[in-house]
Amino acid sequence: MQKLIYLVLFGTLLIQMNLNAQEFTRQDTLRGSVTPERAWWDLVYYDLDIQVDPDARTIVGKNTIYYTVLSPKQVIQIDLQEPMEAKTFLQDGKKLNYRREGNVYFVQLEERQRTGDLNAIEVSYGGEPVVSTNPPWSGGITWSTDSNGNPFIANSNQGDGASIWWPCKDHMYDEPDSMQISVRVPKPLMNISNGRLRNVIEHPDHTRTFQWYVDNPINNYGVNISIADYAQFGEIYVGEKGPLTLDYFVLRENLEKAKEHFKDTPKMMRAFEYWFGPYPFYEDGFKLIEVPYLGMEHQSAVTYGNKYQKGYLGKDFSGTGWGMTFDYIIIHEAGHEWFANNITYKDIADMWIHESFTTYSEALFVDYHYGKQAGNEYIIGARQVIRNDKPIIGIYDLNQRGSGDMYFKGANILHTLRQWVNDDEKWRHILRQMNREFYHSTTTSKEVENFLIRESGLPLGPFFDQYLRTADVPILEWKAENGKLAYRWTETVAGFYMPVRVVQGDTTHTLHVINEWQVTDQVNPHTPFEIDPNLYIFQQNSR
Repeated sequence: MQKLIYLVLFGTLLIQMNLNAQEFTRQDTLRGSVTPERAWWDLVYYDLDIQVDPDARTIVGKNTIYYTVLSPKQVIQIDLQEPMEAKTFLQDGKKLNYRREGNVYFVQLEERQRTGDLNAIEVSYGGEPVVSTNPPWSGGITWSTDSNGNPFIANSNQGDGASIWWPCKDHMYDEPDSMQISVRVPKPLMNISNGRLRNVIEHPDHTRTFQWYVDNPINNYGVNISIADYAQFGEIYVGEKGPLTLDYFVLRENLEKAKEHFKDTPKMMRAFEYWFGPYPFYEDGFKLIEVPYLGMEHQSAVTYGNKYQKGYLGKDFSGTGWGMTFDYIIIHEAGHEWFANNITYKDIADMWIHESFTTYSEALFVDYHYGKQAGNEYIIGARQVIRNDKPIIGIYDLNQRGSGDMYFKGANILHTLRQWVNDDEKWRHILRQMNREFYHSTTTSKEVENFLIRESGLPLGPFFDQYLRTADVPILEWKAENGKLAYRWTETVAGFYMPVRVVQGDTTHTLHVINEWQVTDQVNPHTPFEIDPNLYIFQQNSR
């Protein structure tokens, strides 16, 4: 019964993760691939300037997109999803012609585009953006109110795309080097976005504009607006790169509760800087912002809606109790600062780079604060929600992600790899080096896999093919053969190899298991023994 409860709960977390059989459309290709109209220009800077009207539920404004010409072309693709509508496109003060195809605008540029030039296009737009029906898993805006009837508004749009509410180059492979976000809202509301607050501009119509500046590359879905009658408090965390501002924005009614509950934040920062290296966005600070949905990993502006409970809405995915020692949303979503915001997938098919490492960060948080055995128990316990339904890697160039198993199965894959490395300091070095090597960059699964192969020195090619590109879990098959232990892998890809530690009595043996039967006399098959439970494998006694 307990397992059923956790599966139902986790099912809500994975509601948008299923890859059902479907036919893909041209819109899927335009959204998910690097089209010719995207490939010729490199993003440099966004200047997003909008007004949010809570009563009308509209967003109007403009986005000025600065780019460098990589190769001369005259048609540029700008993404903005219906029912939002672009009004005008301007370059050098000249109005441009365009053709709309669903959620894509193909804009005809008049000025000749020369390689190396820095140009800009201004997009004026507006409308009533899609309302999220199940945030954060369905993209859109959440229009809510607090207990005093004040507007309480936020966006969430991973997967569906940032172009659901603002015009941009909506593909993950390309990020601006920096960004300004200006949001005009009615008083007494505040808008909290990414980066640091540069200015608050007062207007005579009882509105004000909050100008935020992001000093680092940022992925599109990480761009955030959170609007409410917020109360603010904060602290200074002294980290690996010096003082770091931790700022908290919460509903006024929750201020005292938050001051106690958000103590998980510096605890998170200590654990993750230990394991992954310095927080990647010291220049932009770190914010935790209350929103009317569960939460999201918006860069330097992590959103929070876990109702001030430990666990995931008061539940522990692992069933061990360790999941109730921390607030799941604070720890998980902040873990994405390293894996999603610092290291970002180029194609959502490789979303495991975000979710597997970040889910594993929960176990490393427990490991850091409560010991290695506690971390092991947490990640092993979470296996009860793994489905093994589809490959973790999705379909490329179509904006299609893989199985929701990228969360806890992905975390257990990394935990399994840690056992194979069999050196915790080396494992920590690999995680920290990964955040240095892919610092502020977009990447692919293959690049990450090759990095792990190189840094570990292990033959991991078939390992990744098995765990990421099939849904099958390796089965360690064993039997007694003339008083000796015979063993092999089954349900594996060709060439799959992984060593397995076996404990019998006071002795630990390492079996170098391949796809063919081997025999050892070191382990007595007629005496109880334990196969390392930290490995995510199945076992079968074929006696």
